[in-house]
Formats: sequence, structure tokens, C-alpha cells
Amino acid sequence: MKKLLTFGLVTCCLIGVDARAQSGAPAADIAAGQQRAAACFACHNANGIAQIPGTPHLAGQERGYLEKALRAYRDGSTRQEPTMNAMAKPLSDQDIANIAAYFSSLPR
Repeated sequence: MKKLLTFGLVTCCLIGVDARAQSGAPAADIAAGQQRAAACFACHNANGIAQIPGTPHLAGQERGYLEKALRAYRDGSTRQEPTMNAMAKPLSDQDIANIAAYFSSLPR
């Protein structure tokens, strides 16, 4: 019984730590994301549905996926695409959160 109680207590602590880590993410501002994403519209369109062959649709994608992809383009270590690397380079973490929130809010 004591081991079960200890396991439960440890599990609750770990869940609390994870929740606090996730809440440390910047709050997203969809309107600011739409403004900051204006340069993205040339290829991905304002509605997030790309008209250029080979360009991915961003509308309705998961926010976390979009944030991770933008950070990878910005850092240039795991995603190498010259146009995207250059576009993402000046983005702050807040810009990335806002842009991802904007595109993820759009209908597919």
C-alpha cells in the first residue's frame, strides 16, 4: 500500500511539472499571427491553402507541429530549404507561436 501511495504521489508531481512546463509556452495572439504571417501569404495564401505545387497547405495544421517546423527552419539544423530558412530566421519565439496559432485556427 505504501508503494502504491508513493507511486501515485510521484506520478502527480510529474504531471504537475509537465503542466507547468507547457504553460511556460508563450500565449498566442491570432491577430498578431495574421499580421506577422503576411510574408507567408505569397506562397501559402492568407487562407492557408497554397496554390503553388509542392507548397504545403497550412490551414488547420496542429499548432505544435507548425511551431516545431518553424523553429527547425529558423535554426536551420534539421530543415534545409533556402526560402523557408531565410523567412524563418528573423522570427522570435512569440512570432512563431502567433503565426502557428493563426494558421492552425483556419479551416482546412
